[in-house]
Amino acid sequence: MILSVSRRTDIPNYYSEWFLNRIREGYLYVRNPMNPHQVSKILLTPEVVDCIVFWTKNPEPMLPRLEELKDYHYYFQFTLTGYGRDIEANIPDKKESVIPTFQKLSSMIGKEKVIWRYDPIIFTDRYTPAYHLQAFEQIADKLRGYTLKCVISFVDLYAKNQKAMDALCSYSLSEKELKVFARQLASIAAANDMKTAACAEAIDLSSCGIEHNCCIGKSLIEQIIGCDIMASKDKNQRKECGCIESIEVGTYNTCQNGCLYCYANYSQESVLKNCQQYDVNSPILCGSIGPEDKISERKVRSLRS
Repeated sequence: MILSVSRRTDIPNYYSEWFLNRIREGYLYVRNPMNPHQVSKILLTPEVVDCIVFWTKNPEPMLPRLEELKDYHYYFQFTLTGYGRDIEANIPDKKESVIPTFQKLSSMIGKEKVIWRYDPIIFTDRYTPAYHLQAFEQIADKLRGYTLKCVISFVDLYAKNQKAMDALCSYSLSEKELKVFARQLASIAAANDMKTAACAEAIDLSSCGIEHNCCIGKSLIEQIIGCDIMASKDKNQRKECGCIESIEVGTYNTCQNGCLYCYANYSQESVLKNCQQYDVNSPILCGSIGPEDKISERKVRSLRS
């Protein structure tokens, strides 16, 4: 199986101690967000975990303990944008902290295992196309030689982030303008020895030098683990998403990054309430098992061919 850690929250930044404890114990629990009393037990042994995909904006707390993952294959989806704290409230300083962390992680595990994500792209009076191009170029220059690929996407509107986007007075570009902008991004990335790919975008940007991306991708995982895998498209993702099937281990309403565009947090009050329940020794993230919960062991297997 492929383990997604996590689309729902930033585990490397805030909960790496919990996750590494679960790796040591060999299992964890995940609550079904649609049916909260339904809890799955997920085995985490190297025999069934083919690869771990970490999603993060700041994996620095995890770096001293990467040796604990020596029996596992993994890579990082590392989001690094040009936004200030008006949009990404709790992210450390990009130049002083996040970029050096990216460089250090890449040096530790290899540039092919650290994917740079410049996403989502939001256009506002402050964050204009010209601003993004300048920020993108500055970051790409610092990451040259530390990654092979940059993934972009444009902000999607959900009920959970619509109010925040309205407050920012965000706007969209026409298809023609968007393609001009995308072509410029791809050119900057290419000049820094990176390929550019788009995440879950309905618009075809191949004419701009931007391929369709699979964030949890079959070919990359096969390259990392050194053998073929038998995997299908993840039916739980949007139709534009090319990711293969994976098991998600995160919990909604637990990410403390404070990003305005986030779809995984319903409210700040819920985040604070859940974070108060964080226990590094609990088998479940930011919670506990109650008498009404029904635990069932999920059938998992290696996808190796």
